[in-house]
Order: sequence, then C-alpha cells, then structure tokens
Amino acid sequence: MNTKQFYINGAWVDPIDGTDLDVINPSTEGVSATISLGGQADTDAAVAAAKEAFKSWSLSSKEERLDLMKRILDVYNRRSDEMAHAISDEMGAPIDMSKAAQAGTGTYHISSFIKTLESFEFDRELRPNTPNDRILYEPIGVCGLITPWNWPMNQIALKVMPAIATGCTMVLKPSELSPISGMLFADILHEAGVPAGVFNLVNGDGPGVGTRLSGHPDVAMISFTGSSRAGIAISKNAADTLKRVSLELGGKGANIVFADAPADAVAKGVARCFNNTGQSCNAPTRMLVERSRYEEAVEQAKTQAENTAVNLASESGAHIGPLVSQMQFDKVQGLIKKGIEVDKARLVTGGLGRPDGMESGYFVKPTIFADCHNDMIIMREEIFGPVLSMMPFDTEEEAIEIANDTDYGLTNYVQTEDGAKANRVARQLRSGMVDMNGQARSSASPFGGYKQSGNGREGGNWGMDEFLEVKAVGGWNSDA
Repeated sequence: MNTKQFYINGAWVDPIDGTDLDVINPSTEGVSATISLGGQADTDAAVAAAKEAFKSWSLSSKEERLDLMKRILDVYNRRSDEMAHAISDEMGAPIDMSKAAQAGTGTYHISSFIKTLESFEFDRELRPNTPNDRILYEPIGVCGLITPWNWPMNQIALKVMPAIATGCTMVLKPSELSPISGMLFADILHEAGVPAGVFNLVNGDGPGVGTRLSGHPDVAMISFTGSSRAGIAISKNAADTLKRVSLELGGKGANIVFADAPADAVAKGVARCFNNTGQSCNAPTRMLVERSRYEEAVEQAKTQAENTAVNLASESGAHIGPLVSQMQFDKVQGLIKKGIEVDKARLVTGGLGRPDGMESGYFVKPTIFADCHNDMIIMREEIFGPVLSMMPFDTEEEAIEIANDTDYGLTNYVQTEDGAKANRVARQLRSGMVDMNGQARSSASPFGGYKQSGNGREGGNWGMDEFLEVKAVGGWNSDA
C-alpha cells in the first residue's frame, strides 16, 4: 500500500494537490510512515465519485448490503492482527491492548451492525389502522465522515458500517495522526468488494479536507468525532448548506463512589480512567467520593496509579503507552502544571515530566490530584491523559449537583450496592450514558452525549437513524 495515495472510486490514486506529512510513532518519536494531505481537488474528486455511486447504491437491497457487510467482517477478522499493529505504531496503544480492544472494536461494531440491519425495517406502517399511510426510511446521500486518532477503528466502524447499511455513499477523512489504520480499512473494504465510489478515503487535516467536506454542497451529512472546539467550527461551516451534522465530542465524566460501593470500585475507576493512556472521551476523570470513604479512596487511587506500568507500545504486557503526539504531551503537561500551580490541588502521585527511565517518547506519569473542587481547571477541562481529579461529597444530592456542573455530558459512572439509589442517581445525571458498578452496556446501545458532548448517537438503530431521511407517503396501495 502506497501511503501517499488516496482511495477514490474503487482505486488507489495519487493526490492531485497533496502535501507530505510524516506519521510519528509516539513511543520512539521516529517516522513510521509518510502520507499526503489532500486539498480541495482531491476532496472534490472523492465527493464526485460518491455522488455518482449514490445513484445505484441507494437502490441496493437490504440483502445486498448484508452480504457485503458479512464479507467485510470476514476480511477484517482475517486481517485484524495487521490492524492492531498499525494502530499501535501510529497512536501508541500497547500491542496487547490494541489487539484486544482497539482492533477488536472493529469486529464488535461490524458484527453489531449486521445484526441491527437484519431486523431493521426501511418500510413501515404508520399505525396498524392506517393502511394508506407509509413511512419510508431512505439514505440521506453522500456523507462526510471525520474520525479521531484516539480510537481510530472504533469510530471508523461506527460511521462507515451504518452508512453502508443504509445505502449511503461516503468520504472518510481519518485523523492525520492515525491514518494508516484507516487506509488499511479501505484496503479491507476493497478486498471485500465494496462497489466503486461507495466508500472513498482522502487523508487531510481539519482546516483542509475537513473544512472542504463540511462545507461541500454535494455532501448531505457530516458525522464527526473529536473535540468540542472542532465540532463547533464544523457546525458553523456546515450551516450555509443546511446539511445534517452529527457530533460525538468531548467529555469530563464523573465517577460517583458512594460509601457502600464495592471494595474495588476505586481501583477499577482509576484503571478505567487510565485506559488508552487516558485518551478516551468517556473516561471517568472526575472521581467523587462520599466523605466517610474519601481518605481511604485517595490512598487506594495512589496505590493503583503507582502500580500502573508505563512502557513502549510495541512491548507485550498490561501497561499504558505514550500519548499520541508532542502537541498532546505538551497539552497534558500544561494542565498538570496548572493543577499544581494555579488550582493548588493536592498532588498525590505523578506530576510533571516523563516516568523514570523514559528518555524519549510522549510518556506521562500516571497522576492523581486530590482535594479538588469544581471551579478548578483540572475539574473542568478535558485533559485527555492519565490524570484523575478527586473530591469528596456529603450527600446524594450534592454528588448529582457536582457531576452535572460541567459543560459536558457524555458518560457518568455510579458505584453503589444499593440498586434503588443507583437507578435514582442515573435518572438525574445529565449525560447520554451512565455506567453503574462496572456493568458494560450491551452491543447496539446508543453512544453519544448531552450539551457540549455532542448531539448525535452512534450504534444500533440510533446509529442507523443518523444516516436516514424519513419520508411519509399518503395514498399508499398496500395491495400492490
């Protein structure tokens, strides 16, 4: 695979006005690949291919789409080890974690959307007693898919698969920090026999390809995952063409640990916060602990953090890897410094600089702050690194108030052995998702948030709806 090419209209093609960009291995700071960043002409060519392909693909049958998705799953599973190594090299996920979780999410979401499509009805009655009314669900058109670097295959699968399933065509712009996994996915789709023009890929950055896609008159819908700042810019740029914009943005999740929480709740909460080196929008980065258990929890968090190993992404084992880039490293270091010098939070462990023995690479010390309050920078800004901020609370009502006092509303967490209390708190948390007592949500559950965490949902029927228009027909002949 020539990493400087783009995938347009069923073939790998050279850029029209591309510029080179090195992809940096965050463990070594060496160059792992060189890609091209596309320009307006490249983006326009991809959109034109998708627009032409929409004429036929939008009329494809549910069975045709299911057959294609099953072929994609077969090829993906056969090449998942390649995917894991690509993700590990480009964004620093430890190789064992990359195989199980990063590449594994591709299998998970492709399989889930196959099941969703099997039971999805594109042609429905309005009501049982209205035989002359029909509700038709139709593909929205050409979709621009803009995905992030932190969970590249997770987000690509969550966008590409429902677009295919609904009969849409698309242009994917993966993050320029983790583009090789996206290119490998394009190669997998090509091998599986995706019709020419249905799926297209152009590498680029936000100001270039991203801006052209979000403002393009022939793009009917943008699905974006990334920062809230970028989501706002995309929404403004898309407004002139009145296209649909689906956003999955940042988070600052609260993990509410009640006094009656399981004994291992704090340790598991720290591990969840540090997973993927803290580079997850749904990470539980604010730990709120009932006061009677607070000091014990701080010590437990300290122990868990100090037992969190940091190592090269290429090494096997249960450790966290580097941050994705120098820019991300500098951002996290800057916020840790603000936590110490501006917020005056209690630094329990970790802090500035690389871990001992790490002379290069974008590695960060697993860090715990205690005695925080919600006015602190480290309690309000999304740090996106292995940094946890802790504070006590006295009552259930106070915990809910603190958890909701944020610009974000993606995922919150509740730890208690009182089922009625857990349910009561979950109903009052202003977030798109609530995870309780470590219980994962099932496949096809909707992923998305409130407030500045976005406005769309991914996964299951909700993920399909994002790519569909609803047509109401009167005078339908139910006997035809």
